[in-house]
Amino acid sequence: MTDRHLTLSRRQFLAGTTAGAALITLHPYSARAATNQAHLRIMETTDIHVHVWPYDYYADKEVDTVGLSRTASIIDGIRAEATNTLLVDNGDFLQGNPMGDYMAYERGMKDGDLHPIIKAMNTVGYDAATIGNHEFNYGIPFLEKTIAGADFPIVLANIAKSEGSDPTKDETLFKPYVILDRQLTDGAGNTHPIKVGLIGFTPPQVMQWDAKHLTGNVTARDIVQTAEAYVPQMREEGAEIIIALSHSGIGSANAEEGMENASVPLAAVDGIDALVTGHSHLVFPSPTYADFAAVDAESGLIHGKPAVMGGFWGSHLGLIDLLLERDGNAWRVVSSTTEARPISQRGEDRSVTALVEDDQAVLDATRADHEATLEYIRRAVGKTDAPLYSYFALVADDPSVQIVSNAQTWYISQMLAGTEYAALPILSAAAPFKAGGRGGPEYYTDVGKGDIAIKNVSDLYLYPNTVRAVKVTGAEVKDWLERSAGMFNQVEAGATDAPLLNPDFPSYNFDVMDGVTYQIDLSQPSKFDRDGEVIHPDAARIVNLQYNGAPIDPAQEFIVATNNYRASGGGSFPGAKGDSIVFEGPDTNRDVIVRYIVEQGTVSPAADANWSFAPMDGTTVVFETGPKARDYLQDLKAADIEDAGDGADGFALFRINL
Repeated sequence: MTDRHLTLSRRQFLAGTTAGAALITLHPYSARAATNQAHLRIMETTDIHVHVWPYDYYADKEVDTVGLSRTASIIDGIRAEATNTLLVDNGDFLQGNPMGDYMAYERGMKDGDLHPIIKAMNTVGYDAATIGNHEFNYGIPFLEKTIAGADFPIVLANIAKSEGSDPTKDETLFKPYVILDRQLTDGAGNTHPIKVGLIGFTPPQVMQWDAKHLTGNVTARDIVQTAEAYVPQMREEGAEIIIALSHSGIGSANAEEGMENASVPLAAVDGIDALVTGHSHLVFPSPTYADFAAVDAESGLIHGKPAVMGGFWGSHLGLIDLLLERDGNAWRVVSSTTEARPISQRGEDRSVTALVEDDQAVLDATRADHEATLEYIRRAVGKTDAPLYSYFALVADDPSVQIVSNAQTWYISQMLAGTEYAALPILSAAAPFKAGGRGGPEYYTDVGKGDIAIKNVSDLYLYPNTVRAVKVTGAEVKDWLERSAGMFNQVEAGATDAPLLNPDFPSYNFDVMDGVTYQIDLSQPSKFDRDGEVIHPDAARIVNLQYNGAPIDPAQEFIVATNNYRASGGGSFPGAKGDSIVFEGPDTNRDVIVRYIVEQGTVSPAADANWSFAPMDGTTVVFETGPKARDYLQDLKAADIEDAGDGADGFALFRINL
């Protein structure tokens, strides 16, 4: 049993008896366990975010990469590979797609109702679950009504109704842990009792993220300190094996008070035998964590203890296999393997191949909820008093980008209220995603004035990014915009119909910054090249940059609302290299836009023309966009843009008189 990481086949159905029995490939621990040994398999789902069906509700279409119904379809086979199994969920099951919003905002939960995610989990047969940070998004009463229908225990140790000097004396919101009495079958086929302890944790940052629901109602304790208090108590109560359900990512090995991603120091707590992790929407074991201290990313070990992270939205089933050995009257771990089994695979051409089918029982249990959600996403959740289109997003302030910026500012102002950053001015950076180019002349956002449905949000924001905030200086704001201005070619004064757009510059790197006003001087060369390297140190395309009507102070500090890609260094923007992040939102930009629209009722996304091109007398430039742009040309009164005929490959050509 020296091989700690084995690649095992998925469920294999072979020709069997007339009764239709299937032969299953056993894990080596089950196949080779001795008389005093037993194989225990822990199966984990994490960060399901209400993805019960394999469906993208924003795009209103089926997909093969998500869905508990898909994950569930392989659970029976994976159970059959092991003599003894437990199935746990690691949190963030209640919120994260329109089905969750429909249940919370539209239908609500009456006493006795069953939430579709609970219906699905009951159908699959979970042994226990913990609470993630997103479970609090709809408030404690909604959460309590939801989990009341669970056929399995819910554990969470570090959220308490009151807080004293000893965590074990706290009145916790949920049971801090549970000790399951189970029967283990050993290698000889004999059964033995075992007590398996399960304890749950969630990021203490929930007190900030959901302050409006939690402040005055509960308090949050540090994950590691809470574990150090409770684990000895669990041992005293007879737990022979303890598994931590850590809705917390894999981060630094150094324990710090209030860590969000605390799974590494948590694994070091004496008495914990294994841990399932999550929150980060990543996979472990995987090369992603190859350079992390105290982490063996190949064998799936943290501080020498087995750990797993099963992706997100049902993309993987996390597996920890423990070979247990009887030591007197108790069991101990002598060997382990870990694995995260996917439900789909992506080819080199980015195409997706489904590896599994649906579990029909899960679909049947939740079909009515799915159909109600489809009706919900297809009807209006708000209105816009101006059309939302991106035909001119690369050449003028634009309503499709404006609504994203407005929503980000709205969200970050709430998230930073009461923090040390609350007094800093908030700017918002957003870029157009659908802006023609290789996508063709129809690859633009176009949502008409009037009703907005939830599925329209995917047209406004293509990617499942999450909201983040960075702290920058006025000088970095200018350089951020200089980097963005690489979208444009340098134009010689007096030129006629010079090509405006740099075809090698991706539109998703053209950030527009709201909260400041500025002009772009096209006579200047770009300060940065396509990859963000400085090539013209003295270039200054950004001119007349002002905040509150006065020239921006290079030393003044600002908060910039953006997304996780940009804040973590995507695009190599000054001030956004991963070291300036002050807030990591648990919500996707799409969700924030939906919530913003719902709360506002009617949104006013008309562009405020906070940026423009600096005048260049006698100079004209041309650019291509979709032909439907002609329908909105009259909206751009602040910009001197005119129809210049047809462009190439179905595009329309427009001219700007600078």
